[in-house]
Parts: sequence; structure tokens; C-alpha cells
Amino acid sequence: MNALFSEVQVGRYTLSNRMVMAPMTRSRADDAGVPNDLVATYYAQRASAGLIISEGVFPVALGKGYVRTPGIETAEQVAAWKKVAEAVHARGGRIFMQLMHCGRVSHPSLLADGAQPQAPSAIKAAGQTYTATGLQDFVTPHALTVSEIAAVVEGYRLAARRAIEAGFDGVELHAASGYLPEQFLSTGSNQRDDHYGGSVENRVRFVLEVIGALISEVGSDRVGIKISPEMNFNDIVDANPQETYTYLVKQLGGLNLAYLHVALFGTTFDYHAALRPLFGGSYLIGSGLNKDSAESLIATGKADAAVFGGAFLANPDLPDRFRAGAELNLPNKDTFYAPGAEGYIDYPTLSQGA
Repeated sequence: MNALFSEVQVGRYTLSNRMVMAPMTRSRADDAGVPNDLVATYYAQRASAGLIISEGVFPVALGKGYVRTPGIETAEQVAAWKKVAEAVHARGGRIFMQLMHCGRVSHPSLLADGAQPQAPSAIKAAGQTYTATGLQDFVTPHALTVSEIAAVVEGYRLAARRAIEAGFDGVELHAASGYLPEQFLSTGSNQRDDHYGGSVENRVRFVLEVIGALISEVGSDRVGIKISPEMNFNDIVDANPQETYTYLVKQLGGLNLAYLHVALFGTTFDYHAALRPLFGGSYLIGSGLNKDSAESLIATGKADAAVFGGAFLANPDLPDRFRAGAELNLPNKDTFYAPGAEGYIDYPTLSQGA
């Protein structure tokens, strides 16, 4: 049997195949962070994935970083996500919710009462974010106090509770892409002089506290984490990323998490070889994979499952296409974040003659 189509245990779940749909921002929520009715259709179309990881969902309102992105804080948001989970489960799929607090990578126009974005330190990131009026420069964020950090951790915990209430199978902590967890991990964005900054042990503390909160709420076998060492997105810089991520994964290794999701972009260091032996549990590899490279990773034991982004976005029936050796649809980048059905739920399947 092709390695991609064998079963695999991920946390408490036996997945029907080893193809995972990557978390991808699609911006189909309203201004209140409520996913629209197209979202359930979109994810249900892709339920043949062994596991779907949802787009990033802000756990608390101050975690929102982009226009039309969804949350999991209000009753209305939970109700909308219930429709999504039910639709995926009706087609035999599994879905985890990615919890994404953008931290300093936000803008006051996206936050209630024009609040300042939150961060470990008051260091402005270079770059811009998408707002209702177009691209806006990042601003200098508010440096979180110790009590405010505790409140953010609690917000993550309650978000995990609501994700499970909405019917999701688990949650993934987004600790990559320059968002709040990675802002704490990285020396360029974390210049605190308390027990959350300085040494690698201190900079990793926030991530471990959030993971601990998620575990306390839903169980370790329903919690995953995504990291992306040296991706350097959103102006993230770390003085010694190999030390940072080696230490982090060593601490995660004994927690019996559902999985570690590692996506690499451009680094020359083989993080997979360094990190997988430290983790021990289900190891998911993403970024730039195709059918052949994914099969090779799994067949050689380098990964337990392969994560596909654009291929799943444009091919709702990606497993069927891989089985058949069929040509793939190409994603339309112009509609990645555009509201509406075009480029979202209208990609054809093989049965539709594409």
C-alpha cells in the first residue's frame, strides 16, 4: 500500500490516511469574527484529508491580526464553527482548530476601541497588515505585564474549551509565522528582563504555559503545535534558533501531545533530523511537498504525516487525485483572501470532469 494512504495514530485518533490539510487564512468571516456559511462547505469538501487543521482562529479579540479572520470567543462564533465541525464529521473527516494570537502583528483598527496590539516587548515589527481600509503599517505594541500574560494564557484555555464545545476534534497552537508565541520565543521581539525573557528557558516559558493550559482543558492527546524555525516571517529574528527550538521541543517531548507540526522555509539546517528524535510522538512535516516527496518522507520514517497547503486549497479531492495520478488544479492567488465563493468552494473535483 502507498504510504500516504495507510492509517496513522495521531493523539487519540486513528486517521484514515496521512494527508493533512494545512492551516490557511482565507478571510471568510464577518467583522465580528463569525465564519460565514461558505466556511462549512469549504471544509466539508476537503474532509477526505486524514486531518484538517483549520485556518488560524483568534482565541481572544485582542489576538485578531487581519481583516475578516474568525474567532472562537463569542457564542455566535462558536455556533458558526459548530456547523463546520458537523459538516466535516458528516463526511467522515477529522478537524483541529488552529489557535492564532497575532500579538504585535495587528493594527488598532482591527481591535476593540482602537487598542494597541500586544507583545512581549514594545518593539515595532517592520511590515504591514491587512485592514478594512487596506494595508497599514504595524504599530509599536503594548508590552504585556505579567498579569496580562496570565490573562492571555487563560484566553487560550477557554478558546480550547469552546473549540471542543463546537465539535472540533482538537486544537493546534500556532507558534510560528511571527505571531505572539514566536514573539516570545525570539530574541529580536522579546527583550524582557523578567522570567519571560532573556534565557532560552525564560523565552520558552510562555509557549509551555499555553500548551499546559490547552492540555488542562482538552487533554494532551487533543493538542498539537506548529513551529517554523527560521521562517523569519513578520520580522521575526532569533539570535540562536537552533538552541531555541531544540530546547522547546525537548520540553514538548514528554507531554504526550497529539503531534508536532514543523514547516520549514529556506533554512539550510536540517531541523527535522534534529527535532524528530526529541519529540517522539506524531511528527508532521509541511511546506512545499508534492506526492512523491511526501511519500518518501513517510516511507523512510522521517514523518508520520504530510501537510499540504495550496494543493488542498485548489483540490478538495486531493487524496483521490493522488490515488489516480491525476493532474492538479492550480490555486488562484487572487482569491485567497477575497470574500465570496470564487476561488473558495468552486474548485472542481475529478468527478466534475476537471
